[in-house]
This record gives sequence, C-alpha cells and structure tokens, in this order.
Amino acid sequence: MINEHLAAESLSMVRNQKMSKELIVRGLFTLVLAALVSACATNTTKGPNDPWEKQNRKFYNFNDTLDRKFFTPVAKGYVAVTPKPVRASVTNVFDNVGYLNVVANDLLQGKIANFASDSGRFIVNSSIGLGGIFDPATSLGLPAHEEDFGQTLGKWGAGEGRYLVLPLMGPNSFRDLPDIATSMALNPLTYISAVVTVPLGVLNLINVRANLLEATNIRDQAALDPYTFVREAYRQMREFKIYDGNPPSESIDDYIDEDDGDVPAAQPSVAQPQAAKPATGAEVADPSVLKVY
Repeated sequence: MINEHLAAESLSMVRNQKMSKELIVRGLFTLVLAALVSACATNTTKGPNDPWEKQNRKFYNFNDTLDRKFFTPVAKGYVAVTPKPVRASVTNVFDNVGYLNVVANDLLQGKIANFASDSGRFIVNSSIGLGGIFDPATSLGLPAHEEDFGQTLGKWGAGEGRYLVLPLMGPNSFRDLPDIATSMALNPLTYISAVVTVPLGVLNLINVRANLLEATNIRDQAALDPYTFVREAYRQMREFKIYDGNPPSESIDDYIDEDDGDVPAAQPSVAQPQAAKPATGAEVADPSVLKVY
C-alpha cells in the first residue's frame, strides 16, 4: 500500500535541479499523450484485468515490507509528537497546493459549476486561508472535490486498462497512470528549488501515511489476501470517484472473477442479502499507504 504510487508532488521533489523547466514540462506531456493513447485503446472490463499479477505481487510485497519496517513506525512517531490540529493544517496545505489539478480536470470533464466553485476555493484558501493552513472556503460554501486526469479519461469512456503496482507508488492502472504527469505539471512545487521541495515532500509523505494508519489497520484485520483486497478496494474506489459516488456496480463483488459454470438459482423462499453499497470515507481511502495524491 505504498499511493497513491509516491505522490506527484513527492516525485517532483527528487527531480534533477539542473534539468530545465522546459524539458520537464515537455517530458511530462509526452508521457501524458502516450499513456492517453494506451488508455483510450483499452476496453472496459469488470474483471480484475491483472495479467501481470505475478510481478505486481512482488512489487506489492516490496512496498508492504518497506512500509511496515520504516514508514509505519515513523508515521506513528509523528502522530505521537504532532497535535491533531497541526496535522490537519499540514494536510490542508498540501491539498491546497495540489488543487489546481482538481480545477483543471473539472474543466476537462465539463463540470462548469464545480470548476467555478473549486477555482474560488483555491483562491480563498490560498489567500484568506494563508496558503491552505486554514480552510475558510468550506465554511463559505465552497466544498472540496476530488478530480484527476484518470477520472477525466474514465468520464469520457476510457477503460481502466491493466492493473499495476508501482514500486514506492502502489496501486495504479493504465488509465490512471497519466495523472502522475499532470499532477506534477500543475503542482507549483514542481517549479521550486529542491532545497525547499524535498523537505516538504518528506513531510507530506509522513503526514499522508499517518492519516492512513486506521485504514491499514482495517485492511490487516479484514483481508485474507491483502494483495487482492487492496487491488479490488483500489478499483472500487476509482469507479466510485469516476461516477461521483453513483457507480453502476452495486458491490465490490462485481470486480471479482466468477466461475463460468452455471450457478444454481436461489430458492424463492430464501431471502437474498442486499448488495453492499460502495464504501465511503475511510473505506474507500486510497489503498496505497504512501500515495500522496
């Protein structure tokens, strides 16, 4: 469970300072175009679409081991010495600095009302909120939304493509991969000296991991096969976001392969349990512990 996946902002913090901004942006958009072609050429499927499962499991185990032995203890120490209001402000700052990606994808998805609202939210929190330390926009009726380029591709019909587990970055897919580039390109930290952004990236990484401690405890207690649990939770979460909380699938079971053989019909006298609704809140939190975006 290492998201989101380092976050786009974390990836940008280890870039080569000598690389020109022009080359960075050119490379990012080349990646976006290449991944966009791959995503759009992929058919939508309800199965796990995980033909690289063997290699994905290796990366998952690497990420999980690193998380358990290093990032989790560090995150727990951070929680122990950092008051909750301070952690909330840190979260607000990094959410705000990456919010231009949300604004841009509102526009790309044709969500004009959200585009106006999210633009106002970014301006208010960046100014009155002192760079996002505080969140006056919410109290002013400008709620936060979650949009990214992977959701935009899904909105316009791109299939999710093959499931991927990226070293140090966690769950992903062919459709969601371009968002790494767009998030970097639209994040102001990408264009600031690494002397500033590297320490900020480390802080962001630890803070995000601390925010996910409870979610990973749920995973560890509930999952017989953590890899499958994380994969299906990620795919459910992505569909949930693409459809703005109203996906056509009624439960996570729709994502799991079923036998091709005939299934005996249920007896009329036996009441069938209702399908579970897509999880919300912490239950659909990104299954990648260190995913920042």
